[in-house]
Amino acid sequence: MPELPDIVVYIEALEKRIGGQTVEHARLASPFLLRTADPPLRAVEGKKVRTLRRIGKRIAIGVDSDLWLVLHLMIAGRLHWRERGVKVARPRGLAAFDFPNGSLLLTEAGSKKRASLHVVAGEAGLKKLDPGGLEVLDADLKTFAAALTKENHTLKRSLTDPRTFSGIGNAYSDEILFEAKLSPVQLTQKMKPEEIERLFLATRDTLNRWVQQLREQTGERFPEKVTAFRPEMAVHGRYKEPCIRCGAPIQRIRYADNETNYCANCQLGGKLLADRGLSRLMRTDWPKTLDELEALTAK
Repeated sequence: MPELPDIVVYIEALEKRIGGQTVEHARLASPFLLRTADPPLRAVEGKKVRTLRRIGKRIAIGVDSDLWLVLHLMIAGRLHWRERGVKVARPRGLAAFDFPNGSLLLTEAGSKKRASLHVVAGEAGLKKLDPGGLEVLDADLKTFAAALTKENHTLKRSLTDPRTFSGIGNAYSDEILFEAKLSPVQLTQKMKPEEIERLFLATRDTLNRWVQQLREQTGERFPEKVTAFRPEMAVHGRYKEPCIRCGAPIQRIRYADNETNYCANCQLGGKLLADRGLSRLMRTDWPKTLDELEALTAK
Protein backbone atom coordinates (compact mmCIF):
# COMPACT_ATOMS: atom_id res chain seq x y z
CA MET A 1 0.00 0.00 0.00
CA PRO A 2 1.43 3.41 -0.91
CA GLU A 3 2.28 5.22 2.33
CA LEU A 4 3.24 8.78 3.25
CA PRO A 5 6.51 9.00 1.26
CA ASP A 6 4.90 7.45 -1.83
CA ILE A 7 1.81 9.68 -1.61
CA VAL A 8 3.94 12.82 -1.19
CA VAL A 9 5.90 12.01 -4.34
CA TYR A 10 2.69 11.13 -6.23
CA ILE A 11 1.21 14.50 -5.29
CA GLU A 12 4.32 16.42 -6.29
CA ALA A 13 4.30 14.72 -9.69
CA LEU A 14 0.59 15.45 -10.12
CA GLU A 15 1.00 19.11 -9.19
CA LYS A 16 3.43 19.52 -12.09
CA ARG A 17 1.05 17.87 -14.55
CA ILE A 18 -2.53 18.68 -13.59
CA GLY A 19 -2.21 21.82 -11.44
CA GLY A 20 -4.27 24.53 -13.16
CA GLN A 21 -5.47 22.07 -15.81
CA THR A 22 -9.13 21.44 -16.61
CA VAL A 23 -10.73 18.05 -15.99
CA GLU A 24 -12.16 17.38 -19.44
CA HIS A 25 -13.59 13.94 -18.74
CA ALA A 26 -13.79 11.52 -15.81
CA ARG A 27 -14.11 8.01 -17.20
CA LEU A 28 -15.12 5.16 -14.92
CA ALA A 29 -14.50 1.56 -16.00
CA SER A 30 -15.38 -0.09 -12.68
CA PRO A 31 -18.67 0.86 -11.00
CA PHE A 32 -17.31 -0.48 -7.70
CA LEU A 33 -14.58 2.17 -7.57
CA LEU A 34 -16.90 5.13 -6.95
CA ARG A 35 -18.21 5.15 -3.37
CA THR A 36 -20.32 8.33 -3.49
CA ALA A 37 -23.30 9.52 -5.57
CA ASP A 38 -23.68 13.16 -4.50
CA PRO A 39 -21.99 15.19 -5.88
CA PRO A 40 -21.94 13.11 -9.07
CA LEU A 41 -18.62 12.34 -10.75
CA ARG A 42 -19.58 14.36 -13.82
CA ALA A 43 -19.73 17.47 -11.61
CA VAL A 44 -15.91 17.76 -11.74
CA GLU A 45 -15.81 17.87 -15.54
CA GLY A 46 -15.02 21.28 -16.96
CA LYS A 47 -13.46 22.43 -13.68
CA LYS A 48 -9.82 23.39 -13.07
CA VAL A 49 -7.56 21.71 -10.56
CA ARG A 50 -6.79 24.23 -7.83
CA THR A 51 -4.90 22.20 -5.24
CA LEU A 52 -3.78 18.74 -4.19
CA ARG A 53 -3.59 17.40 -0.67
CA ARG A 54 -2.67 14.25 1.21
CA ILE A 55 -5.24 12.91 3.68
CA GLY A 56 -3.60 9.98 5.42
CA LYS A 57 -2.92 7.55 2.57
CA ARG A 58 -5.44 9.26 0.29
CA ILE A 59 -4.80 11.69 -2.56
CA ALA A 60 -7.27 14.59 -2.66
CA ILE A 61 -7.58 16.61 -5.87
CA GLY A 62 -9.40 19.90 -5.36
CA VAL A 63 -11.17 21.55 -8.29
CA ASP A 64 -13.37 24.62 -8.82
CA SER A 65 -16.59 24.94 -6.79
CA ASP A 66 -14.77 23.39 -3.80
CA LEU A 67 -15.23 19.85 -5.12
CA TRP A 68 -12.74 17.11 -4.37
CA LEU A 69 -11.76 13.85 -6.03
CA VAL A 70 -10.36 11.65 -3.27
CA LEU A 71 -8.45 8.51 -4.27
CA HIS A 72 -7.46 5.70 -1.94
CA LEU A 73 -5.13 3.28 -3.73
CA MET A 74 -5.26 0.62 -0.99
CA ILE A 75 -2.79 -2.25 -1.53
CA ALA A 76 -2.62 -2.70 -5.29
CA GLY A 77 -3.95 0.56 -6.75
CA ARG A 78 -1.48 2.64 -8.80
CA LEU A 79 -1.52 5.87 -10.78
CA HIS A 80 -0.02 6.38 -14.23
CA TRP A 81 0.42 9.42 -16.45
CA ARG A 82 -0.46 8.58 -20.05
CA GLU A 83 -1.30 10.18 -23.37
CA ARG A 84 -4.62 12.01 -23.42
CA GLY A 85 -7.56 9.65 -23.97
CA VAL A 86 -5.69 6.47 -22.97
CA LYS A 87 -7.86 3.37 -23.06
CA VAL A 88 -8.96 2.06 -19.67
CA ALA A 89 -8.35 -1.65 -20.20
CA ARG A 90 -9.99 -4.12 -17.84
CA PRO A 91 -9.40 -5.96 -15.61
CA ARG A 92 -6.67 -3.70 -14.23
CA GLY A 93 -7.97 -0.39 -15.53
CA LEU A 94 -10.44 1.28 -13.16
CA ALA A 95 -10.72 4.91 -14.25
CA ALA A 96 -9.08 7.72 -16.21
CA PHE A 97 -9.20 11.48 -15.81
CA ASP A 98 -8.53 13.38 -19.03
CA PHE A 99 -6.76 16.75 -19.11
CA PRO A 100 -5.65 18.86 -22.09
CA ASN A 101 -2.06 17.64 -21.64
CA GLY A 102 -2.61 13.96 -20.79
CA SER A 103 -4.63 11.43 -18.82
CA LEU A 104 -4.31 10.20 -15.26
CA LEU A 105 -4.94 6.45 -15.31
CA LEU A 106 -5.88 4.45 -12.21
CA THR A 107 -5.18 0.71 -12.23
CA GLU A 108 -5.37 -2.03 -9.64
CA ALA A 109 -3.64 -5.41 -9.80
CA GLY A 110 -5.20 -8.59 -8.46
CA SER A 111 -8.77 -9.79 -8.16
CA LYS A 112 -9.62 -7.98 -4.92
CA LYS A 113 -10.68 -4.51 -6.03
CA ARG A 114 -10.24 -2.38 -2.92
CA ALA A 115 -9.22 1.00 -4.35
CA SER A 116 -11.84 3.71 -3.93
CA LEU A 117 -12.88 7.09 -5.32
CA HIS A 118 -14.99 9.60 -3.41
CA VAL A 119 -16.36 12.86 -4.80
CA VAL A 120 -17.04 15.24 -1.93
CA ALA A 121 -17.83 18.91 -1.40
CA GLY A 122 -15.84 21.27 0.81
CA GLU A 123 -13.79 20.77 3.95
CA ALA A 124 -16.70 19.04 5.64
CA GLY A 125 -16.67 16.34 2.98
CA LEU A 126 -12.92 15.89 3.30
CA LYS A 127 -13.11 15.68 7.06
CA LYS A 128 -15.42 12.67 6.88
CA LEU A 129 -12.68 10.77 5.02
CA ASP A 130 -9.89 11.77 7.39
CA PRO A 131 -9.20 9.12 10.07
CA GLY A 132 -7.69 11.88 12.20
CA GLY A 133 -4.21 10.50 12.79
CA LEU A 134 -1.40 12.80 13.87
CA GLU A 135 0.83 14.26 11.16
CA VAL A 136 4.16 13.27 12.70
CA LEU A 137 6.24 15.54 10.45
CA ASP A 138 4.32 18.53 11.80
CA ALA A 139 4.24 17.42 15.44
CA ASP A 140 6.52 17.94 18.43
CA LEU A 141 7.64 15.26 20.87
CA LYS A 142 4.96 16.07 23.46
CA THR A 143 2.12 15.77 20.95
CA PHE A 144 3.61 12.57 19.53
CA ALA A 145 3.92 11.02 22.99
CA ALA A 146 0.32 11.91 23.85
CA ALA A 147 -0.99 10.27 20.67
CA LEU A 148 1.21 7.19 21.13
CA THR A 149 0.24 6.51 24.73
CA LYS A 150 -3.43 7.44 24.56
CA GLU A 151 -4.24 3.73 24.30
CA ASN A 152 -2.18 0.69 25.24
CA HIS A 153 -1.38 -1.16 22.02
CA THR A 154 1.69 -2.70 20.45
CA LEU A 155 4.00 -0.31 18.63
CA LYS A 156 3.28 -1.98 15.30
CA ARG A 157 -0.45 -1.52 15.73
CA SER A 158 -0.17 2.05 16.96
CA LEU A 159 2.13 3.18 14.15
CA THR A 160 -0.14 1.68 11.49
CA ASP A 161 -3.44 2.82 13.01
CA PRO A 162 -4.64 5.75 10.83
CA ARG A 163 -6.56 7.15 13.79
CA THR A 164 -3.30 7.48 15.72
CA PHE A 165 -0.73 8.41 13.07
CA SER A 166 -1.32 9.61 9.53
CA GLY A 167 0.13 7.89 6.49
CA ILE A 168 2.21 5.12 8.10
CA GLY A 169 1.59 1.52 7.04
CA ASN A 170 3.13 -1.93 7.16
CA ALA A 171 6.35 -1.19 5.27
CA TYR A 172 7.53 2.04 6.85
CA SER A 173 6.50 0.98 10.35
CA ASP A 174 8.99 -1.90 10.06
CA GLU A 175 11.69 0.53 8.96
CA ILE A 176 10.86 2.98 11.76
CA LEU A 177 11.00 0.31 14.47
CA PHE A 178 14.30 -0.99 13.16
CA GLU A 179 15.74 2.52 13.16
CA ALA A 180 14.49 3.05 16.74
CA LYS A 181 15.75 -0.39 17.87
CA LEU A 182 12.35 -1.21 19.38
CA SER A 183 10.24 -4.36 19.39
CA PRO A 184 7.09 -4.30 17.23
CA VAL A 185 5.13 -5.88 20.10
CA GLN A 186 6.26 -3.50 22.85
CA LEU A 187 3.25 -1.92 24.55
CA THR A 188 2.96 1.84 24.17
CA GLN A 189 1.98 2.63 27.75
CA LYS A 190 4.96 0.69 29.10
CA MET A 191 7.54 2.68 27.17
CA LYS A 192 10.19 4.78 28.87
CA PRO A 193 10.43 8.49 27.96
CA GLU A 194 13.75 7.92 26.21
CA GLU A 195 12.21 5.14 24.11
CA ILE A 196 9.35 7.40 23.07
CA GLU A 197 11.81 10.10 22.06
CA ARG A 198 13.86 7.56 20.11
CA LEU A 199 10.73 6.42 18.29
CA PHE A 200 9.70 10.00 17.56
CA LEU A 201 13.08 10.84 16.02
CA ALA A 202 13.20 7.56 14.10
CA THR A 203 9.72 8.14 12.68
CA ARG A 204 10.53 11.63 11.44
CA ASP A 205 13.95 10.63 10.13
CA THR A 206 12.67 7.53 8.31
CA LEU A 207 9.75 9.30 6.63
CA ASN A 208 11.80 12.36 5.63
CA ARG A 209 14.65 10.21 4.34
CA TRP A 210 12.36 8.11 2.20
CA VAL A 211 10.52 11.12 0.80
CA GLN A 212 13.86 12.54 -0.31
CA GLN A 213 15.07 9.21 -1.63
CA LEU A 214 11.92 8.65 -3.69
CA ARG A 215 12.14 12.20 -5.05
CA GLU A 216 15.68 11.55 -6.23
CA GLN A 217 14.77 8.19 -7.75
CA THR A 218 11.77 9.64 -9.59
CA GLY A 219 13.34 12.87 -10.81
CA GLU A 220 11.13 14.58 -13.38
CA ARG A 221 9.41 11.32 -14.34
CA PHE A 222 6.02 10.21 -13.06
CA PRO A 223 6.44 7.67 -10.22
CA GLU A 224 5.74 4.27 -11.77
CA LYS A 225 7.75 1.98 -9.48
CA VAL A 226 5.60 2.40 -6.38
CA THR A 227 6.08 -0.67 -4.20
CA ALA A 228 6.18 -1.70 -0.55
CA PHE A 229 9.34 -3.72 -1.15
CA ARG A 230 12.50 -1.81 -2.01
CA PRO A 231 16.06 -3.18 -2.01
CA GLU A 232 17.26 -0.21 0.05
CA MET A 233 14.97 -1.08 2.96
CA ALA A 234 16.62 -2.32 6.12
CA VAL A 235 14.13 -5.01 7.21
CA HIS A 236 10.80 -4.86 5.38
CA GLY A 237 10.54 -7.64 2.82
CA ARG A 238 14.01 -8.95 3.74
CA TYR A 239 13.09 -12.15 5.60
CA LYS A 240 16.16 -14.38 6.13
CA GLU A 241 18.49 -11.79 4.61
CA PRO A 242 21.33 -10.50 6.83
CA CYS A 243 20.69 -7.48 9.01
CA ILE A 244 22.59 -4.43 7.78
CA ARG A 245 23.71 -3.73 11.36
CA CYS A 246 24.56 -7.07 12.93
CA GLY A 247 24.36 -9.64 10.14
CA ALA A 248 21.75 -11.82 11.85
CA PRO A 249 18.93 -13.10 9.60
CA ILE A 250 15.86 -10.85 9.45
CA GLN A 251 12.81 -12.47 11.04
CA ARG A 252 9.09 -12.14 10.42
CA ILE A 253 5.64 -12.48 11.96
CA ARG A 254 2.90 -13.36 9.51
CA TYR A 255 -0.75 -12.50 10.03
CA ALA A 256 -3.62 -12.27 7.54
CA ASP A 257 -2.23 -10.65 4.37
CA ASN A 258 0.57 -8.84 6.18
CA GLU A 259 3.87 -9.61 7.79
CA THR A 260 6.14 -7.76 10.18
CA ASN A 261 9.87 -7.93 9.58
CA TYR A 262 12.39 -7.24 12.34
CA CYS A 263 15.92 -7.99 13.54
CA ALA A 264 15.81 -10.15 16.65
CA ASN A 265 19.28 -8.99 17.72
CA CYS A 266 18.92 -5.25 17.19
CA GLN A 267 15.33 -4.90 18.34
CA LEU A 268 14.73 -7.68 20.88
CA GLY A 269 18.13 -8.61 22.29
CA GLY A 270 18.17 -11.93 20.45
CA LYS A 271 14.63 -13.08 21.31
CA LEU A 272 12.26 -14.37 18.62
CA LEU A 273 8.63 -13.36 18.32
CA ALA A 274 6.20 -16.21 17.80
CA ASP A 275 4.82 -16.53 14.29
CA ARG A 276 1.14 -17.33 14.85
CA GLY A 277 0.88 -20.08 12.26
CA LEU A 278 4.17 -21.86 12.86
CA SER A 279 4.20 -21.43 16.64
CA ARG A 280 0.70 -22.90 16.86
CA LEU A 281 1.88 -25.87 14.80
CA MET A 282 5.14 -26.39 16.71
CA ARG A 283 3.83 -25.38 20.15
CA THR A 284 6.53 -25.98 22.77
CA ASP A 285 9.08 -26.75 20.04
CA TRP A 286 8.97 -23.15 18.79
CA PRO A 287 12.46 -21.60 19.29
CA LYS A 288 12.62 -18.66 21.68
CA THR A 289 15.99 -17.21 20.62
CA LEU A 290 18.18 -16.91 17.54
CA ASP A 291 20.57 -19.48 19.02
CA GLU A 292 17.74 -21.99 19.39
CA LEU A 293 16.58 -21.27 15.84
CA GLU A 294 20.08 -21.81 14.45
CA ALA A 295 20.39 -25.09 16.36
CA LEU A 296 17.01 -26.24 15.06
CA THR A 297 17.77 -25.42 11.41
CA ALA A 298 21.23 -27.01 11.64
CA LYS A 299 19.74 -30.42 12.40
